[in-house]
Amino acid sequence: MRKVQKFILKEKEIFVGLEDSKKTWKLCVRSQGVIVHQTGMPAKYEVLRNYFQNKFPECKIHLIYEAGFQGFNLYDRLASDEWNCIVTPPHTVTEEKCQRKKNDRIDCRRLAKNLENKDYRKCFVPDKQLREDRQISRTYGQVQRDIVRVCNRIRRTLEFHGLDEQFRPGRWDQVQYRQLKDRLNRMDLSDSLRFCFGIVIRELEHLWQIRKELRRQLITLARSKPYKETVQILKSAPGIGIFTAIRLALEWGDLTRFKRKEDFASFLGLIPSEYSSGETERKGHITKQGNRGVRSWLVECSWVAIRYDPVLQNKFQRVYRRCRSRKKAIVAVARKLAIRLRALLLNRQAYMFGTVE
Repeated sequence: MRKVQKFILKEKEIFVGLEDSKKTWKLCVRSQGVIVHQTGMPAKYEVLRNYFQNKFPECKIHLIYEAGFQGFNLYDRLASDEWNCIVTPPHTVTEEKCQRKKNDRIDCRRLAKNLENKDYRKCFVPDKQLREDRQISRTYGQVQRDIVRVCNRIRRTLEFHGLDEQFRPGRWDQVQYRQLKDRLNRMDLSDSLRFCFGIVIRELEHLWQIRKELRRQLITLARSKPYKETVQILKSAPGIGIFTAIRLALEWGDLTRFKRKEDFASFLGLIPSEYSSGETERKGHITKQGNRGVRSWLVECSWVAIRYDPVLQNKFQRVYRRCRSRKKAIVAVARKLAIRLRALLLNRQAYMFGTVE
């Protein structure tokens, strides 16, 4: 049977759907419209390579898998062996409406069928250097969230033990937390409570130091050769400084992959969702797909930009008059600002302030 299969598939194209997990991989192999093989194997690349070399030695291999917790390491290895690999976003994988069963075996069948029918969307796979540089920005975001959690823990502890009335600043910031540390040292507290406050405050100070080091490293990246020109172009826009510019550059990568500005806005999740049928047209909130951190940076920059650019300010006012919502208006400005930034980067030009006619 194996010899017959090798003879039939010799020099043919095969389409492989791979469903990955930490311990095992499930594979479905299709060719000429039919399933020719299904199998499972340990989640080790050497086993996958031997499987292809032994079972389909003279075939042109195409493989698809969903982007997930393992990142793009599998893609890098397949590309190094000159096998065509597609990484697809999980939420874009098409399936039958009536599908009521889901397991790894069914999922790999669906992926293989979609690959053979060319019914899929590709992930942009940045080069390894960009992925590693981007990790600095994402680690910074994780540390920032840790800082917020520790700050909330300190304030909730103060409230739980009835100490918030003795220290109630108008606005909590880094200076106030340092003052709290000195204040707690002078307060009459039990040894247990003093010990607990000392632990969480030391943790907060350690996170502040880590954040400072990460910011310093991001600024060093911004001044390095691969990103310097891009950062300078982004910095020319109102509301964007060197820190936000390098983080946007790291997250966006190569913008030439977006053929239209609408595709870029969709990538950012800044287009309205739609639930229309027949004569009924209904549009809802923005889709929020993509990196939510990037959307928040664009919104924050837009609040500054509308104070300096009359065109963006006019956009804000027009949307606000129509919907009476400042949130919707600033999201519209953020979308317009993002599309402008894309045009600047594609044309390698600095930002130009417009005039309202």
